[in-house]
Amino acid sequence: MLKKDEIRYCLDKMGEMFPEAHCELIHSNPFELVIAVSLSAQCTDALVNKVTKDLFQKYKTPQDYLSVPLEELQNDIRSIGLFRNKAKNIQKLCQMVLEKYNGEIPMDRDELINLSGVGRKTANVVVSVAYNIPAIAVDTHVERVSKRLGICRWKDSVLEVEKTLMKKVPKDEWSVTHHRMIFFGRYHCKAQNPQCEACPLLALCREGKKRMKTKGIV
Repeated sequence: MLKKDEIRYCLDKMGEMFPEAHCELIHSNPFELVIAVSLSAQCTDALVNKVTKDLFQKYKTPQDYLSVPLEELQNDIRSIGLFRNKAKNIQKLCQMVLEKYNGEIPMDRDELINLSGVGRKTANVVVSVAYNIPAIAVDTHVERVSKRLGICRWKDSVLEVEKTLMKKVPKDEWSVTHHRMIFFGRYHCKAQNPQCEACPLLALCREGKKRMKTKGIV
């Protein structure tokens, strides 16, 4: 496991590599962000943005999503994985937002988790990006990077990874760290073929060292 100063070094290096790291899901308000993040499960941000470009022109409010048959909404997001289930959840979410929150997306994470199709990761993204409330959303990239570097343990659950990062990363850096780790995992420390040879964190990375040994480089 990495020590405090080693984690600090990793965070700073990721910041140098990806100083402009941000949420890549295109949206113009909290409601659109909730829809986009919900659609992004097991799907790339690039594909979601391609779909929401037209989707957000057609549907502006929760009422809009409820004014069409479920089959029509399914067809509008058909190119996205799990589109049937996601369309159903979107309409349920919109119904709840209208009935419980007067059409507004709540700022509280626990309230967000109560919405249909919204898990802890989605809720953390929304409170962080839409409302500037410190949060760390653990997606596949954040989990992979945390475990490869040794910030967290391999056996840690997603929730344990989140709690560990919240302890080891200063609270005022939670949101930016979340974005930087995503960029680091998406564009550098990829699931397949990570760029270990050119990684400034190789000396601290237990997984990277193993990979280099396997390749006979170190």
